[in-house]
Amino acid sequence: MNTETISTTTSANPIVKAVVEGTAPRPARLAASRGILPLPQSDLLEILVALAQTGDEELSSNARETLKNQDNENLDGIVSSPLTSPRVLAYFADDENLPFHLHEAILSNLNTPDTAIIKFARNTKEGSLLELITLNQQRLIRTPQIIEAIIANPYRTAEAERRAQETKREFFQKERGAQQIANELRAQGLDAAAEFIEQAEFAENLEASNLSVEDAIFIAKHIEIPDSEIDDSWLSHDFIEEFYEETEEQRQAILGKILGELRMENDEISGERVSMLNRILRMSMKDRVKLAMKGDREARNILIRDPNRIVAQAVMQNPRITEQEVEKIASMRTVPEDILRQIANARQWSRIYTIVHNLARNPRMPLSSVMSILPRLQLRDLIALSKNRNVSDAVRRQASRISLARKGG
Repeated sequence: MNTETISTTTSANPIVKAVVEGTAPRPARLAASRGILPLPQSDLLEILVALAQTGDEELSSNARETLKNQDNENLDGIVSSPLTSPRVLAYFADDENLPFHLHEAILSNLNTPDTAIIKFARNTKEGSLLELITLNQQRLIRTPQIIEAIIANPYRTAEAERRAQETKREFFQKERGAQQIANELRAQGLDAAAEFIEQAEFAENLEASNLSVEDAIFIAKHIEIPDSEIDDSWLSHDFIEEFYEETEEQRQAILGKILGELRMENDEISGERVSMLNRILRMSMKDRVKLAMKGDREARNILIRDPNRIVAQAVMQNPRITEQEVEKIASMRTVPEDILRQIANARQWSRIYTIVHNLARNPRMPLSSVMSILPRLQLRDLIALSKNRNVSDAVRRQASRISLARKGG
């Protein structure tokens, strides 16, 4: 059973420290793992939980079995005590088979680690226990991830959600503008994300935009490249003239297009990915271009499918784009021809055979560019291309001519 790592022992008993740190003789540690070391129950539980999480399989197995057989009546007094080790409370909070009243005591114990509360709030099926967690507003304010876990739990009650949302609005959303969000991101070491928020169009007036504070933070955390690494000189006047405000119908059409492509490629379409897509497509085209140039791999994988050629072009300008990504893009039949031509002309990509081969097989590839690529293909790939019905007749004929010439025909 997993729980957070707590390196220090709570008990002042030197035996506890010796067993947990491994300095006690092995017979004593084995006796402790079986629960037969003569110690107060609270001390023994602290040892057992520590041993259950050790890398020593014998000690760990013994300790887990001993913990599983603990008497619930004895546990009641332990998990209610403010002196109980946080490690012990975290361990039992993670036990799904624990009786309801013991979980109540653990969740009410101020010594229970916040990380254990987050995990419990995310996974429990007991809505009334989520209500209990919301009663400790101080804990919610200290650790807002608990609020998010409660709201995301499908087993939450209406009352639990109401209390969590009220705390969220009162302490985390009121007068929380873009600059405050940027400051918080910068405090977490996310400078690139902070820069993005400070410059994003939607952040100029969060209340009036279609994006919430949570949306802004979610998107910003997919930013990994600072301004100092970005070269936007490619954004010529001609490109800028193509920026326009999309209608809701147009955005829904883009959403449907991207989801359709992901499904055709058997790519994972999780709830989180759909949520990210919805958030991205509520941004203006200008903000999507910035995200494409500065975003992480997931952002790039979504935005290369944007039907607007400026957004797709911005993905190719992202300094972190990888060879594997370009190899995949070179085979995509939905990207603009400009992108395929750009890959073919780029020295760093045109020297990689798998990319060149994918471009040659892509029916979207401009004919003139394909013809210049064909002589670089290996014989077996030329022969295969000459029989490939997905490419044009002209490409098949030229592939056939080159392959025959190679064979001396």
